[in-house]
Amino acid sequence: MRLRRLVVRGFRNLADLDCAVPSRGIALLGANAQGKTNFLEAVYYPVLFRSFRGAPDYEVAGIGSPGFHVEASVEAPEAATLAAGYLPSGRRKRILVDGDEPARLSEAVGRWLAVVFLPGDVDLASGPAALRRQYLDRLLSLADRGYLRALARYRAALAQRNSALRQGRPELAWAFDVPLASAGAEIVAARERWVRQARDRFGAELDCIGERGHAGLGYRGAPELADPGAWGQALTDARPADRARSTSTVGPHRDDLSLEIAGLPIREYGSTGQQRSAAIALKLLEMATLRGARDTEPALLLDDVFAELDDDRRQRLATRLIGPEERQVFLTAPRREELPRGLELEVWSVTDGRVAAARPVA
Repeated sequence: MRLRRLVVRGFRNLADLDCAVPSRGIALLGANAQGKTNFLEAVYYPVLFRSFRGAPDYEVAGIGSPGFHVEASVEAPEAATLAAGYLPSGRRKRILVDGDEPARLSEAVGRWLAVVFLPGDVDLASGPAALRRQYLDRLLSLADRGYLRALARYRAALAQRNSALRQGRPELAWAFDVPLASAGAEIVAARERWVRQARDRFGAELDCIGERGHAGLGYRGAPELADPGAWGQALTDARPADRARSTSTVGPHRDDLSLEIAGLPIREYGSTGQQRSAAIALKLLEMATLRGARDTEPALLLDDVFAELDDDRRQRLATRLIGPEERQVFLTAPRREELPRGLELEVWSVTDGRVAAARPVA
């Protein structure tokens, strides 16, 4: 999977850009707050057509900009041009695939695949359950469009059910139990299936990184809800709590991944190093899942991940992450000396949002 051309206008602090992208990828150097992460954000935007930071589109538009436009020409393995334009007036976003507007977002999502490593990704292991649910939803949506459609149906039914509960209209809320159960069962089944398949690899990745002790990966939820027939009783039993709290208390929107080393939860008892290793292992699982599901190698985006590492750890991590020659890599660092040795990438730079050494498209 390759990004061949990137067009950016009005995106964050980046100056307008229209450039060819080297097949192997790039190493982007620059001081803090110059635009390195913004560039990676633009590269990733056509994956899910939203910011990998979770920012709303009006925040992604540059200050004083009438909106933004991102366009990516990719080989994935079929060639495609993916574009997104956003206008603050009306907060309208338009998505195009090869110049045509798809009937559904799911037809555009995942045509370009990339996995991003950010400095804050340690929160996947140390932070709240919502981050791990987002992780699961992202990777499973990109791996399986059926999951993405089920997730959209579930979120719509959940939003309407919760709105009715907040309005004090419980009978209206119960009317959404059937669509909630139908979509929710698909989500729970897919998550449980992924955890079963990924459990051994999670342990192998932690062992490869150098962590000692048996590693555990589990799904913390109600596995019986993978069966649509189990939802009726579960939702009925939860009605008093739902009315009292004015929100839905049953379903995969409340579930979590459990991560353990030597039988102890990593979030509560893991060292900072163990939490970082667990987060890296989850990202490597994301890459393996997408590769297996889509039969192609996703691009890899690394944002300052080698900072504060000694040379030996930097080299070992680079060897594990950058991996096969067919993987396209986009890597940022503040200084050239923080790049791993032997890195065969073109080096670009960014200053005040202006990317230099980018070759213009002929």
